Amino acid sequence: MRTLVIMRHAKAEASAPTDYERQLTERGHADAVAAGEWLAEQGVVPDYVLVSAADRTTQTWEDVAIGASWDLTLAEYDQGLYAAGPSTALDLIRAVEDGHSTVVVIGHNPTMFSLVQLLDSGEGDDDAGNELALGFPTASVAVLTYDGDWSELDEAEAAVTAFHVARA
Repeated sequence: MRTLVIMRHAKAEASAPTDYERQLTERGHADAVAAGEWLAEQGVVPDYVLVSAADRTTQTWEDVAIGASWDLTLAEYDQGLYAAGPSTALDLIRAVEDGHSTVVVIGHNPTMFSLVQLLDSGEGDDDAGNELALGFPTASVAVLTYDGDWSELDEAEAAVTAFHVARA
C-alpha cells in the first residue's frame, strides 16, 4: 500500500513583484509547522517529496519538514508544478519511481484540490471525505492510500483516509 499526501501551500502574502515570489505570512509559517506536526502524529514519513518551485510552496515544505522532523533533502522542486493542472500534476506523480512508498506533493489551488477530487475513489474515510467536500483552504492536507505502481495511478483509484486543515 502506498501513501500520497497532497497539500496546498500555507497562507501567503497577497502580493509580490510576481506571483511566483509571494512569501508565506507569519500565520502561514506557523500553519505549515502545524501541518508537519499533524502529519508526524499520523505516522506519515515520506521517502519522496515533490514541491512547486514557487517561493510560498518551498517555504511551506521547509516549515512542514521542521514540524514533522523530516529530512529537507527529500524534496524535488519542480517549476512545472507551479502552473500545472490536475492532469499534469498526476503525470508528475506517475513519474515517481516505484521504489518510493510515501510521496508528499505540495502545490497550489485549484490544482491540489482538483487532484484530490480526481484521485478519490470515494471508498476512504467518510469524515475525511465530508470535510474535504467543504473545500481546500491554505495549509490543507489530504492523505490518500493507493495499491499499485505510481506509474499506473489513475482517476478514482486512491482512497482519502485523512484530511486536515492545519492552523497554529
